[in-house]
Amino acid sequence: MNEANHAATDTISPWVQRFAPLIPGGEVLDLACGNGRHARHLAALGHAVIAVDRDPAAIAATTAPGIVTTQIDLEEEGATWPFPPQRFAGIVVTNYLHRPLFAGIVDSLLPNGVLVYETFADGNAAFGKPGNPDFLLKAGELLDIARQHGLRVIAFEDGIVNQPKQAMVQRICAVKAEFPREAALLG
Repeated sequence: MNEANHAATDTISPWVQRFAPLIPGGEVLDLACGNGRHARHLAALGHAVIAVDRDPAAIAATTAPGIVTTQIDLEEEGATWPFPPQRFAGIVVTNYLHRPLFAGIVDSLLPNGVLVYETFADGNAAFGKPGNPDFLLKAGELLDIARQHGLRVIAFEDGIVNQPKQAMVQRICAVKAEFPREAALLG
């Protein structure tokens, strides 16, 4: 990986940076953690972090104080969601989409938990990979998922971003029902 690409993969998503402070005290899951950029950020905010990825090199790069890494392939045939209900104060997912996980993700949030999700959306093929519709959110899909699972939407965006590279993305910050309404205004 060249230096410019490495710097781009180390940059914390502005979306995650904006909404991570809303996550109440407690354990946070960084799902499909990649090289751990968000896991390290969340640990720096004082959270105990569980960082999950299927790539052993990604897991090795994520090791840091306050972070427990776990290598799991959640797309493997027969794989089931490995976490119990109401475990995490927050769950962060970026640049990853596997639709069968949504129910488990939402169920694993504490009653006052926060979901911060950002990934590629329909139309991204115009900018490069991924271009396969199986890996792209449909228009409003994250909003629909939030509604189906009783989450309250704090913020939602669907459109083109220019950093770290031009892409079509969809992103949401949504909270469970017991999240204090006044705290959501901080975002």
